[in-house]
Amino acid sequence: MREEALRPDAGGGAQRSADDDDRVSGGPQDRPRWKRWAGNAFGLALLGAVAWVIVDRARTIDWPAVWQALKAYPLTTLAAVLALVAIAHAVFASYELIAKRYLRHDIPKRKVMTVGLVCFAFNLNLGSWIGGYAFRWRLYQRLGLRPGQIGRLLAFNLVTNWSGYFALAGLLIATGLFKPPPPIELGEWLRLVGVALMAVPAAYVALAARSRRREWSFRGHEFALPSARLAAVQVAVSAVHWVVTGAIINLLLPAEIGFATVLGTLMSAAVVGAMLHVPGGLGVIEAVFIASLGGRLPEGQLVAALLAYRAAFYLLPLLTATVMHLTLEALARRRGAADH
Repeated sequence: MREEALRPDAGGGAQRSADDDDRVSGGPQDRPRWKRWAGNAFGLALLGAVAWVIVDRARTIDWPAVWQALKAYPLTTLAAVLALVAIAHAVFASYELIAKRYLRHDIPKRKVMTVGLVCFAFNLNLGSWIGGYAFRWRLYQRLGLRPGQIGRLLAFNLVTNWSGYFALAGLLIATGLFKPPPPIELGEWLRLVGVALMAVPAAYVALAARSRRREWSFRGHEFALPSARLAAVQVAVSAVHWVVTGAIINLLLPAEIGFATVLGTLMSAAVVGAMLHVPGGLGVIEAVFIASLGGRLPEGQLVAALLAYRAAFYLLPLLTATVMHLTLEALARRRGAADH
């Protein structure tokens, strides 16, 4: 794909020359060795704690009751769950459309959405480094984007996902709709934490609207501010994605738990999973939900809901994405053979 010199796009992004795009910046390997060791040790400690909770809880779960709870779901509920799963994955894939607007590349929207659907499913099941970055990098390179463009796209999508997360999590906490379970009890300070979380995406949108400086650099990585409208779209679309994902689990749990509690617990599990880098958050989501809601529901019923959620939200889309990815690879090889 041909690129032009530096040129702001309609959304405040920028295109760069080929030399800029091919430049390689420093990464995690440039950090001091002691920081890498400390980070790894912290991650292993958290992983060990989660593993202990899983093993300890698994001994007490009535697995026959889990199976009975799974069989008790009405077909209408399962159909609604699958519909919400499709919506959640489509909303996440639309992050790629927002990034297309930001970078102003000429890859067709249909292909961009396909990349988003494939990479989100792989990201959920294989972890962000493999599914979120490696697969996306490979697919976009095949579609003609340069390394610098792909790097900015990945950074932009990361901001999209977490900007909506911060806004929604902050709203739940600041309004008191969600209160983290013990031992996390901060009293009135908790509302201030919620306000601080909401302030992060608000500051981002304000910066995009008011800042005269449109480009920023952090540790060798450059980021161009989008327009205020595009930044607001990032926050809104991401928040919708989290709400729809929470609604999936909410459908599988008794109504008396409350949507805000379910959504807040899911978002708490997402943070723990991101810190541990466990592919698919395997065991992490279950451990957080059991620790938070285990006293309010029979564990068989709770585990059944989480198993149904994992099958519908993780495994089924993974099968679909695998077929889509194999199709993309076959088409790419066919085009390559035709070119030669």
